[in-house]
Amino acid sequence: MTVMAKPEQTNARTMVSAPAMSPTTIAKPDLISVEQAKSMDVARMTDLFKAHLNPGQLHFMKLLGFHKIKIERAEGMFYIDQNGRKILDFFGGFGSLAFGHNHPRILEARRKFQEEKRQEIAIAFMSQYAAALAHNIAKCSPGDLDMVFLGSSGSEAMEAAVKLAERAAGPKRPKIVYAENSFHGKTKGVLGITDGQLYRADFKMAENTVRIPFADIEAVERLFRSDPEVGVIVLETIQGGGGIIQAPAEYWQKLRALCDQYGVLWVADEVQCGYGRSGRFYAFEHYGVVPDVTALAKSLGAGKAAVGAMIARREIYMKAYGTPKTAMIHAMATFGGMGEACITAIEGINVLYDEGLIDNAASTGDYLLQRLQALKEKYPKIIKDVRGKGFMVGLEFHDFSQTLPMVLRPIVSVLDDKLKGSLSGFVGALLLRDYDVLVAFTEYNRNVIRLEPPLICQREHVDRFVDAFDSLLSRGIVGIVKDFVKSQVR
Repeated sequence: MTVMAKPEQTNARTMVSAPAMSPTTIAKPDLISVEQAKSMDVARMTDLFKAHLNPGQLHFMKLLGFHKIKIERAEGMFYIDQNGRKILDFFGGFGSLAFGHNHPRILEARRKFQEEKRQEIAIAFMSQYAAALAHNIAKCSPGDLDMVFLGSSGSEAMEAAVKLAERAAGPKRPKIVYAENSFHGKTKGVLGITDGQLYRADFKMAENTVRIPFADIEAVERLFRSDPEVGVIVLETIQGGGGIIQAPAEYWQKLRALCDQYGVLWVADEVQCGYGRSGRFYAFEHYGVVPDVTALAKSLGAGKAAVGAMIARREIYMKAYGTPKTAMIHAMATFGGMGEACITAIEGINVLYDEGLIDNAASTGDYLLQRLQALKEKYPKIIKDVRGKGFMVGLEFHDFSQTLPMVLRPIVSVLDDKLKGSLSGFVGALLLRDYDVLVAFTEYNRNVIRLEPPLICQREHVDRFVDAFDSLLSRGIVGIVKDFVKSQVR
């Protein structure tokens, strides 16, 4: 019999060679400093934009002449470029600059917050700043719109609004109705209710949406009556990207009644038209109705912070997220309710009322519309329509062929679709080049110039803009085209 000896026990460990120690410092890449960014010239800006941001967009900036400008600073109603030129801002960042540029009270509130080293991200704790901002938003909101979700953008606020409404409507009513020419954001969820093929591209959209004409209450009623799976309808109170399109008061009042009758939740997108821009805090207040859920962004951050908010009726909110089990389904995100962003928005809302900016939007906005209507009468072959409310105004040009002499119209009319937006572009480019005035455009109706100046805009600013516009139109279409072409070959 063979006896196997038991090996001796040892406490020795098997040793392996350790890798060489990493360098104690990591080499710093070739980074640009704050001061270097500040002093960067236009040529370098263009190179970096093309290399790292959006090369295709640069094409359109060059067409309009915007690529030649470096903004050095901004104050009130004006940008100031590298040559000290003051550019009157009637663009307003698509409605993001209610207080103009660098309002002193907003700057002071942010300065104090920083000097006192207050907390920014306090996700583990309750934030006095988020709580105060939610309270202020609720106080500004009519009816029982009092539950607030804080985010960083209009798209995020609308995502929160649609998700809340869909949950509250329940799984038996999953369909969401949206309108033609709507714009609710570019993030994946709300892209399914944004009616723009450019933005939708070839992404796969949600399949629980239904598209209807905007401002057609009969279409709404037919749909509600025929399809019991409809649970939510989402509408901009004033369509921005659609070309500043409104529905009459009767539409909104009947919509509210139909939603109540059929148990459909109404989400009002006020991201662009809200926050005083229309001459009321919310545009839907003009019509004496209150939606179930709404959303704000743009100027909510007072031009210095990215802030968005969803505001819902408490009953709807609690139905969706009102228990400990459901409370975290759509709780505040990392950057929702950041300290300095919240105090910026808190101070902004106070300034909005302290300085009477909502009233100013109503009265000075009416003056702007009156002056533009007078221009429409003066240039009826060029200006097709002037419309809007407060400081949300659309100025629509005729199709290009209709602005030309009768003998040329039949020849040019076949090109109208391809030429859509060209006159708006010519006018926008020349207003900036020759008159130091900045305007905006719209996504779907390219014949529309969009005017959304800061709510601090005064009659003197309106007069300067309208006088410049009048002077430009007095050149006539042929003159405008010639001058634009010259600007492209210089």
